[in-house]
Amino acid sequence: MQRTNYAGLIDENYVGQTVTLQGWVQKRRDLGALIFVDLRDREGLVQLTFSDDISGAALKIADQLRTEFVIEVEGIVTLREAGINSNLRSGKVEVQVQTAKILATAKTTPFNIDDDVDAADELRLKYRYLDLRRPVMQKNIRIRSKITAATHEFLDANGFIDIETPYLAKSTPEGARDYLVPSRVNPGSFYALPQSPQLFKQLLMGAGFDRYYQVARAFRDEDLRGDRQPEFTQLDVETSFMNQSEIIALVNKWVAAIMQKTVNYELETGTIPMLTWQESMDRFGTDKPDLRFGMELIDLTAFMQDSSFSVFAKAVENQGQVKTIVVPGVADDYSRKDLDKKAQYVERFGAKGLPWLKVTAEGLKGPIAKFFSDNEEALIATTQAQVGDLLIFAADQASVVAGSLDALRRMFAKEQDMIDEQKWAFAWIIDWPLFEYQPEEDRWISAHHPFTMPNEADLELLETVEGAHQAHAQSYDLVLNGYELGSGSIRIHRMDIQEKMLTALGFTPEAAQEAFGFLLEGMEYGFPPMGGIALGLDRLAMILAGTENIREVIAFPKNSKGSEPMTEAPLPVSKQQLAELELTAPIYADTKAPNLAEE
Repeated sequence: MQRTNYAGLIDENYVGQTVTLQGWVQKRRDLGALIFVDLRDREGLVQLTFSDDISGAALKIADQLRTEFVIEVEGIVTLREAGINSNLRSGKVEVQVQTAKILATAKTTPFNIDDDVDAADELRLKYRYLDLRRPVMQKNIRIRSKITAATHEFLDANGFIDIETPYLAKSTPEGARDYLVPSRVNPGSFYALPQSPQLFKQLLMGAGFDRYYQVARAFRDEDLRGDRQPEFTQLDVETSFMNQSEIIALVNKWVAAIMQKTVNYELETGTIPMLTWQESMDRFGTDKPDLRFGMELIDLTAFMQDSSFSVFAKAVENQGQVKTIVVPGVADDYSRKDLDKKAQYVERFGAKGLPWLKVTAEGLKGPIAKFFSDNEEALIATTQAQVGDLLIFAADQASVVAGSLDALRRMFAKEQDMIDEQKWAFAWIIDWPLFEYQPEEDRWISAHHPFTMPNEADLELLETVEGAHQAHAQSYDLVLNGYELGSGSIRIHRMDIQEKMLTALGFTPEAAQEAFGFLLEGMEYGFPPMGGIALGLDRLAMILAGTENIREVIAFPKNSKGSEPMTEAPLPVSKQQLAELELTAPIYADTKAPNLAEE
């Protein structure tokens, strides 16, 4: 029989009609001569009623049903007499079943198929095909689908061409480790899976395609976290002959289309704030600020220059900073023990302690209050703190102060329910440094990538390596609710500028040719001015789905160790496979891998 509609879409409009439905048994309630079954499919639930009065044969089938059996039923839609569920589209109706068929039986599942599942992540990943049956997971994956559908529709309508770039490419130094793929026909040689399509999309601009886009897979071998996976997806865009402001205006319209079609939110693009990188760091301690709440950083460096509290005075003397955040109305919520735990937390950012003060009707209270007995009124006035507020300080080098207070700002906001979860707070971060110093590696790296165009006013700084490290870039990041949603820039299209950029990064001419020779040669044949951006599909879907882990919006993700519990990948391979690649390994499988092409 042909399905009439999805079970979850059956409503009052179908009353009196005979319908055919197919799906999974969510729940069964047996009252003897009357059995109720909740039938589930991707659109939701509908209640089925089996009784002797309607069909004894169907009632016998219902008696055999268990959770997750796959069934097909035919019956008449009627209004419920009782038990109306206003949370379901089908909550006012039921289907009185006339015929039923079991399409597949099911074992008892390792966890319940519902949104309140109490199962470990590893178990959910092992049985991912069951986990994906849960309504919340169905919703999440469909949000992802809506984002890509809106992207195709908008970019197609604006003259962009969908072009695929290679997965098997050359290994180039782009920041993270490459995933390598050995070549059987070229023993000892390897492809690299792309960390991004960056070089290829610049070459497409050189080829004259003018407007490119791609829902692009990318791969990076780096440590994992809640919003990072080894393989991820970018909504990738590149244009020719557009400047930074024109690209930002285009992206605003694109993102507005995504928001409208995905979560029915009308984004007013003219209201998106634009902050310079320095302003964002000064006010929020991060280049991806969450603007859904206040509690901005207050710079007290000048105020503390002659402080009797040596920690603050020394930080200023050592060219560091002293900053604070004012957490409103929470002074009584946090004990010394609570704040000591937060001090331990910020040690990961290099902080050596966490000075704090409480504002009371009698004045400042706390471990360092005695150092401000002479100027506490001035400090309260400078911070605009009120009675009941908590002052949290950081005093160190700028990076330590920023990292510590950014983390604490987010933490306090979450603990004190300061965040409007219904708000979508976008921001553009512009005028980035062209380079950033990596103390762990004792070297300078690109703040974005080696092909980012400096600001026109900073081109002269590229004449020396030291000057180049002071330059700023024509780059721009789009931020949403404290997450980096996308990163883009105007690209270098002139050979002389690109050579200076690579020199500042420490590349010799020979090393530059070895790594990027095909791109550098292309520039000699007339490259147009170009720019682009890549939005993170996984991260955008995660935010719009209201979750904090991108595994919840990816159909088959990896776990925190980079493995996939369902298929158990990665696994050792057979001696035969290694031999064909002329590789050896200390661990390998003894069994011969199946040749799927022959099966």
